[in-house]
Amino acid sequence: MMTDVLVANSTDVEKASFYKKTYLHVALAILGFIGVETILLKVVPEQLIVAMFAQRFAWLLIIGVFWLASILATKWSLSLSRSTQYFGLGFYIVLEAVIFLPLIYIAMVYSGAQVIFQAATLTVAMFAGISAVAFTSKRDFSFLRNIIVIGGFISLGLIVGGMLFGFNLGLWFSVGMVILASATILYQTSKLKDSYATNQYVGASLQLFASIMLLFWYILSILMSRRS
Repeated sequence: MMTDVLVANSTDVEKASFYKKTYLHVALAILGFIGVETILLKVVPEQLIVAMFAQRFAWLLIIGVFWLASILATKWSLSLSRSTQYFGLGFYIVLEAVIFLPLIYIAMVYSGAQVIFQAATLTVAMFAGISAVAFTSKRDFSFLRNIIVIGGFISLGLIVGGMLFGFNLGLWFSVGMVILASATILYQTSKLKDSYATNQYVGASLQLFASIMLLFWYILSILMSRRS
């Protein structure tokens, strides 16, 4: 049987084990994403990739399906069944790879692979720095929750509006999303011990992985806009 003791109520050894497993799975999820994305770029026809971002309504449908599937993936990753947890995480990795496919393709064709590496390096550095602040600071970051929720709804509305009416959200929107993603990572990291049981490190890793990918998306978008 898997224990369901909240991390905050566990022993120091159990806490250390939870955090170690969580961040190990985050690293494995990132490696899995790289592997799946590489395969997709090789096997998916170029015409299909172009169609994903050429038709804004098709892209809106893809995001809608992704959002619904993300809810399922999160639910599976928090299951009591270890195999179901891993299925949820794996499913989400594939979803992220599909969503990123047109952006990575555009980056490689018009900006070069170097910009992707730069964006990835900045993302990892920011994630490490934010995580360090969350673990070392004694501040309560609960106040970020409402900001993140409101900011999330506003950004989603702007994204949908941009797709429906064809307007460009611009550089400052990407900067705002980087700030929102950073705040989300800070909040999630500070609340890991209060939100998850010691056996839910797969689900915890999925949430962190999702925020990292959001951060990576908009950092890459900013770097690409500077080269265009």
